[in-house]
Amino acid sequence: MPVPIEDVIARIPGWDPHIVRHTPITGGLSHQVARVDTADARYILRVLDPEVSRVGLGIPLDQEIENTLRAAESGVGPRVCSVLSDVPALILEFIDGPTLSASDVREPATITRIAAACRGLHGMAGRFANDFDISAKLDELLTLCRAHGLRIPDGYEDHLATVRDVGAALAARPLPVVPCHNDLLAENFIDGGTAIRIVDYQLSGMNDPAFELGDIAAEADFDPDLTSRLATAYFGAETTPALVARVRLNLLLSNFTWTLWFSVHHGMLDRPDAGFDYWHEAADKWRQAVRDLSDPGLGRLLDTVRGRL
Repeated sequence: MPVPIEDVIARIPGWDPHIVRHTPITGGLSHQVARVDTADARYILRVLDPEVSRVGLGIPLDQEIENTLRAAESGVGPRVCSVLSDVPALILEFIDGPTLSASDVREPATITRIAAACRGLHGMAGRFANDFDISAKLDELLTLCRAHGLRIPDGYEDHLATVRDVGAALAARPLPVVPCHNDLLAENFIDGGTAIRIVDYQLSGMNDPAFELGDIAAEADFDPDLTSRLATAYFGAETTPALVARVRLNLLLSNFTWTLWFSVHHGMLDRPDAGFDYWHEAADKWRQAVRDLSDPGLGRLLDTVRGRL
């Protein structure tokens, strides 16, 4: 289990636990996060739980810390004020602005700003510390579910052959990998005023930028038109039907794979005090994945990505 927030605060030089106030931030699905108010500033304290990476729900903690530092250098991620490697924990810049909701992310003007934030992260100097591939993550999570007898949705494995075809089609004509966040649910976007900022690098790594966009679309439940709008906002004049199809197929892979992420969290790291129903979320991801797997246009998307149309 992670170190309690109060104990972390007591270890930080200059932070008198009798004066410093902290407020837990709900909505985080794995690590502990709190806003900390000192006499002269506000911060975000992120206390990392080693169990999260141990059960495949995040990258190794040293990589998460390194990637958070590199994202901060891009100006897209929050500034890192301090790293407490023995806890482990991060003291981060408090970004003064609203956290986005799924409905915010679906607004056309916000889609344009999100695309700009992604380009800023993806175009940063240097690399993230690790690679990330959604098909490999699917295999990892499925192996965990099988090994531990975890509950997964009925009929899940019946669709594996089709999903393998999707992965193969995407791998046949890959895009250059870039530093990606890989888990851009709406709550990981904060409107900093002049720009959208991106927080929480628990699943970050070098990856296909089309997965980043497909994952955004999946998390905010975009329809095909909004998904196309996001792809166009990101790729600009370079947008092609094949790139749009690539984003839409990654939307499917996001929902299919993260179904297992929530299944693993439910079965191996469930936290009733978090106020979050991990199994309900697994079922919702599964519902969306089945919708797209059953879409008669799936074959056309595959052919478009393969260059046959």
